[in-house]
Amino acid sequence: MSTDRDRPDACPGAVEVHRAADGGLARVRVPGGTLSARQVDVLRGAAAELGDGFLELTSRANVQLRGLADGAELELAARLREAGLLPSATHERVRNIVADPLADNQALVDEVDAALCAVPELADLPGRFLVTVGHGVSGLAGDIGLVGDALFLAGVDSGVRVDDPVAAVVTAARLFRELRGPAWRLSEVDGGVGKITEALGGAGEERLPALVTPVAPGPVGSVVVAGVPLGRWDARLLAGVPVRVTPWRSVVVPVGTDVGGMFTSADSPWHGVSACAGRPGCAKSLSDVRADVTRWVGTPHAGRAHWSGCARRCGRPAGDVVEFVATGDGYEEIR
Repeated sequence: MSTDRDRPDACPGAVEVHRAADGGLARVRVPGGTLSARQVDVLRGAAAELGDGFLELTSRANVQLRGLADGAELELAARLREAGLLPSATHERVRNIVADPLADNQALVDEVDAALCAVPELADLPGRFLVTVGHGVSGLAGDIGLVGDALFLAGVDSGVRVDDPVAAVVTAARLFRELRGPAWRLSEVDGGVGKITEALGGAGEERLPALVTPVAPGPVGSVVVAGVPLGRWDARLLAGVPVRVTPWRSVVVPVGTDVGGMFTSADSPWHGVSACAGRPGCAKSLSDVRADVTRWVGTPHAGRAHWSGCARRCGRPAGDVVEFVATGDGYEEIR
């Protein structure tokens, strides 16, 4: 289905920030979600000294800073660049690569990231462009996905099998750019998947299912998955600790790490609960969503739930989830 967009996408970056009601909002792309201990400390320091003291985790395993004063993004960009978190100022908004957070795939993620950034014309891809790496994240509606030698397009196995996965991603990205017109996502381009599939040699018979396999909080071998309530990571936490951010607003850290303020059990009432920024951070929100969720989370409930301050329903996670959408007179429950 073709979708006409009458404006460019407005996804924020680390250099070109979004002006929210509570100040500048910067989104730092973290391909694969992996941050060294030094990079974690740079982000923590920036949140404490330039922002509101928190790091926000997104559904694409990126990190946001809120509450930036006018012009603070210049200092932020300098800090990020020095820490290796801003390798390409031109391509920084399109460096969206989500990967299975418990798999050994960061080297492949880094190769894909470097290859995309090496093509000048790919800098004008939409900020919503997404690459997925691994079967467990193949259902996150990526424009291009890799599962072994299988190439996914628009979140579905295309049937194409590739010898060089990095080159295949770059070729598919180039073709999407040529075909997309005003569309933001490959799924919005009429015939786009078929044209890219044909250009890459055509499809075979085998098809893999698209999967979304969230990692549950708790210990897994030599690491611990720690959930972050509402994705709000207090910048005082995890000093000097290497981290891998997951698409489920949690972090993977070494066993023995002090994760005070986070949760490491699927029995936590915070597990599976997410929310948009709400008031006062977002001028369009009809409610102080986070405060409302905090009151609600202490009551008996079950299953995944997402809370939104308006009908835009920002931040809704993939998969089955009960939604609570503010109406200005309470919340509408959507199942």
